Amino acid sequence: MHYLRIHNRSNHPQTFQCHGYNGNKDITINANGQANIEAPDGTSGAIIAVHEGIIGEQCEITKHGFEGNDTIDISNICGAGGNMTCQQVGDPPGKFKGHETFMQACNNAWHKLPQAKKDQLKGHVFLDGKGNVKRIGPPKDFQPLEQFVRTFANGRTYIGVGAWGNSAGHPEDNKQSHPGKGSKDILIVYSDGNAAPQADKPFTGQSFAAVSVNLVAVPSEGQDEGKKNVQETEDVDVDTDGAKEEETQATETMGLMAAKAVAPNSQNLSPGILLTNKSAKKCRYYFYDNYWNGNGEAGANFDKPLKDVEVGPNATVHVPLSLSFKGRVQRGNQQPATWGEFQVKASNDGRAHGDISLQQGCDGAATVASTDGTNVSNGFVKDIIKGAPAAALGKKPSGEKVLASTEGNWNGPGNQAATDWEHKQLGTTKAYIKGGTGVPDVASKNNCLHFTFYVV
Repeated sequence: MHYLRIHNRSNHPQTFQCHGYNGNKDITINANGQANIEAPDGTSGAIIAVHEGIIGEQCEITKHGFEGNDTIDISNICGAGGNMTCQQVGDPPGKFKGHETFMQACNNAWHKLPQAKKDQLKGHVFLDGKGNVKRIGPPKDFQPLEQFVRTFANGRTYIGVGAWGNSAGHPEDNKQSHPGKGSKDILIVYSDGNAAPQADKPFTGQSFAAVSVNLVAVPSEGQDEGKKNVQETEDVDVDTDGAKEEETQATETMGLMAAKAVAPNSQNLSPGILLTNKSAKKCRYYFYDNYWNGNGEAGANFDKPLKDVEVGPNATVHVPLSLSFKGRVQRGNQQPATWGEFQVKASNDGRAHGDISLQQGCDGAATVASTDGTNVSNGFVKDIIKGAPAAALGKKPSGEKVLASTEGNWNGPGNQAATDWEHKQLGTTKAYIKGGTGVPDVASKNNCLHFTFYVV
């Protein structure tokens, strides 16, 4: 006999509806308590958290289904008021389904919305007495709400109705249905805080994509419009499928081009960037095209690099890129990391625009400079990781010590100690530390910028 092992890691009793299990009777689990419910092979159903009498997040289960494998997922199509994850017992701690800090990410995204978007979601997003999100209604019933939730949880949980009846579903939702291996006990974790099976183990994912959970600023359409406040999200209703098409086209174009070693002062450069590795060891750099762009905001791409290049110690290469590229370059493919944010050709002035961002962490100094003879640059070369307070530090999955994210992401909220330290070291004009304005971007009329990354 296998069991559903339900852990309530909150500091209050939590009620769950049981569909297909526990005789279809509700169960209330005490604060920091747990319950085991029989789950015979061949059964299916759901464990659904209840908030103020309203159903929310749920774990959907099919035991010993196709080819003898369990199929489990976390769904938020009926709403949310807490955080829930699930995995087969015995899987690695970081390999789970669900967004372990769903409500924190939701609240963070809510406060970044312009008032017009908040007004549109009235009656679907419910706030507490302090103005923070305490619960959301069913995204499946209101498309603007579904689009809002996709800005921070796409690929981590069911959001829309999925493939059902005449609906083809959203591709990132459909990937949730990938089965596990064999038939095992199922661990279901509920929490008001971090609901990861082991809170200190970062998400590594199943077979589906972990995508952007934070709206991150990128250079906008020209220097005058410059960096719009990343708190704005005018394009929450963007057509993400269209963005995927553009990404695919760009990938095909870039596949024909390769990085070439050049001298840093080379002239007549084709569109793209010069990339300098200012360190004593070779490093690999990854390029991420945004999931979508609009009005100075972007859906950041965390998991699908467009290409990567290896750069030798103290060497410079030219990396050709499509004129349509809008995204970032970073050292390695792990967060937290320093980002070089840029677009190759803005639609209003035709120039490349770029800046340095520490919003998703700092793994070393970086600069950006023009290559069109205007000699404009920004960024910093100081090692600000050295001497940083312990509270400001984080680690990459590789174990490398870095400064933590100031904006926050799927691993939790932003780190205030890192924010304070970086502002103390750099001020407010050299790199984006928090959302807003005030960091001049660098423009280059030849559609080629020069990024330099410093590694200790």
